[in-house]
Amino acid sequence: MADPNEFDHVMPDLGTEPRERPVSEVHENLAARILYSILIWIMMSFASTIIGFLALVQGVILLTSGKKPNARIAGFGTDIGIWFAKSTRYITADSETKPWPWTELD
Repeated sequence: MADPNEFDHVMPDLGTEPRERPVSEVHENLAARILYSILIWIMMSFASTIIGFLALVQGVILLTSGKKPNARIAGFGTDIGIWFAKSTRYITADSETKPWPWTELD
């Protein structure tokens, strides 16, 4: 069974209560932010395709290896998931930190 706190180290603490924090103004150039957001959105579309392909490959591996998943594919999937979450936070203006390739991939 999956650990419900598995990604606590990379995700903000939202608690159990609805989010009530005030939204702050964006401090970077708005035109640049829109351009970055569009570029990240395109990258997210490619990432979705990659996730689908990895799921198919991992499914074949599970069928052929006696239900033993490939650890490298599983780890890469986790990295993409974390990147996807950071990208979503940036393009929805919840964070001012750009995701990889502008910052390190956690």
